[in-house]
Amino acid sequence: MQRFFLLVLFFLGSHYLLAQPGDNAFQLVNSPYDEQSPVISPDGKTLFITIANHPDNAGGKKDAGDIWFARWIENQWSAPVHAGALLNDRGYNAVAGISADGSQLFLHGHYDASGGLARTQGIAVSRNTGGGWSRPVNISIPYFQNKSPILSGYISADNGVFVFSAETYGTYGVEDIYVCFNEDGRWTEPRNLGSKINTQFQEISPSLSSDRKTLYYSSNGKKGSGSFDVFKATRLDDTWMSWSEPENMNQGLNTGGRELFFRPLPELGYAIYTSTTNSDGYGDIKLFLPEKPFEKDTTPVKVIDPVIKIVEVKKDSAKYNAVKLYGRVTNTKTGESVEATIAVLSSTFTTSVAVSPVTGFDVEIPAADVYSLRIESKGFVSTLEKLDIHTYEMKELEMNFKLQPLEVGTTVNLKNVLFERGTDHLLPESNSELDLVVNFMQTNPKVVIELSGHTDNRGVQSHNARLSLMRVNKVKEYLVSKGISAKRISGKGYGGTKPIASNDTEESRVLNRRVEFTIKKF
Repeated sequence: MQRFFLLVLFFLGSHYLLAQPGDNAFQLVNSPYDEQSPVISPDGKTLFITIANHPDNAGGKKDAGDIWFARWIENQWSAPVHAGALLNDRGYNAVAGISADGSQLFLHGHYDASGGLARTQGIAVSRNTGGGWSRPVNISIPYFQNKSPILSGYISADNGVFVFSAETYGTYGVEDIYVCFNEDGRWTEPRNLGSKINTQFQEISPSLSSDRKTLYYSSNGKKGSGSFDVFKATRLDDTWMSWSEPENMNQGLNTGGRELFFRPLPELGYAIYTSTTNSDGYGDIKLFLPEKPFEKDTTPVKVIDPVIKIVEVKKDSAKYNAVKLYGRVTNTKTGESVEATIAVLSSTFTTSVAVSPVTGFDVEIPAADVYSLRIESKGFVSTLEKLDIHTYEMKELEMNFKLQPLEVGTTVNLKNVLFERGTDHLLPESNSELDLVVNFMQTNPKVVIELSGHTDNRGVQSHNARLSLMRVNKVKEYLVSKGISAKRISGKGYGGTKPIASNDTEESRVLNRRVEFTIKKF
C-alpha cells in the first residue's frame, strides 16, 4: 500500500493540512482510454483531464478528446465525470489553465455557438457561474494558426502568459513551443522560443513554473529514455529567446514510454504528468515527487481579464457590421477545387477557415478593415492576398483563389513584394509575403528556386536590367537573413524583356513590374 504523509501549507495566514497522494490516488481516474492534459484547480479539489476516444465523448469513440473532471475525496480522486456539452464538442477539447481565483477556465480551441465544430483557432474562456461553467467565449490571438492535430499548452494563473505547441510559420520542424502575452487585455502574436528549446522534431505539452522562469516540456528531438521525455530549461532574460541548456528530468520520471503534460504544483509539493509506461491504457495520470521542493512564487497574483472583446463583443453590439466572405480555391493547372485553409488577419481580427473542395468556404468578418489572407493547401504553393474593405454597407463578397501545384517549373508571382520607385529598397509591407516564401522553403528543405526580377519597358533597358537584378539580390538577402541557405537561391534580372501584360497603360505596366520565383528542383 502506498504511503501518505502530511504537508503543512501556509495560506493567507492560516494553516491547512493536506494529504500528499501516492499513485493510487489516480486509480479511479485512469482507465483503458487515453488520459491527457491534467490540470488541478487552485484549491486542489478538482482535477480536469482530457480523455480520448471514450464512448461517452461528444463525438463518441472517434472523438479525439473531451474534458472530464474528478473531485478530491478521502485521499483519492473520484471517478471522472464528463464536463458536459458546453465545454465539449466533436473536436479536441482540453483545459489550458485556471485563473488564480478559480473563476476562469481557459480552454484549447474555439467553440461554435451552434454547437458544431468551430472553423477558427485559438483559445477560449469559460466563467464559473456558481452552479457550473458558462458557454466558452472565443479569444482572438493575432496570427494564431496550428496545422497539427496536437493541441497542448499552458496559461499562467494570472492569464498573462500562454505557452503552447504548434506547427505553424517559423517552426524548426514540426511542432515547436511558442509564447504570447496578454498586454492590457490584448494578446500578442505568437513568438517562437528559439533553437535552444525547439528542434526539427516534436516539442509539445509545455508548462511553466509559478514564477514563469522555468519551462517544462516534452520532446522526441533530444537524447532521452523513450519516445517523448520531459525536459526543463531556465529563462535567462525577458526576451524569452535566451534559455539554459534543456535538462532531461530523469529522476525516475522519464521511461521508455511517452511522458507528457508535466505540471508542477509547488503549493502541493508534487507534480503530475502522463505516461504510457505501466498504464491501464494508452496514457495514465502519474505522480512525481521532486528531490527538492519546487520554487514557489510569492508575488501577489493579479488576474488579467482575457481578450474577448476584439471579436465577440463587436458581434453582440449594435454597431457591429459584418461582411460574409465566400468562394472557392482551385488548382491553377487543372481548375479543380481543392481542400485548403485560409487565415484572415487584420490588426483587430484574426480567424482561420477550412475550405471544402465541395462547398468552398464562407466566413463572417468585420466590415471596414484591411486584411491579409493566407491561402494554404498541402501539395500547393501558399499565397497571400490583400483585402481592403472601405464601407459598412457591403454585406457579401465573393473571392476565389487559385493555387499553383508544388512541382518543378512552377512560377510564383510575389505580388505583394514592393520597392520604392526606381530603387531596390524593400517596403515593409513586403515582409508578410517574403515570410511566406521563407516558411515554404523551410517546410520543403530540398526545394531550389530561381528569383527573377522584371520591370516595364520604359527607360533604358540596361538600367532596367541592373535595377531588376538589384531587387532580386535584395529579396535573396532577406531570405538568407531568415536562415535559408544561399545555395538554394539563384537569381536573374530581366528588365522589361518578359512582360506579362501590355505596356500601353499605367494599370498594365504595374503588372510587369514584379519579382517572381520558379521552382528549379523539388
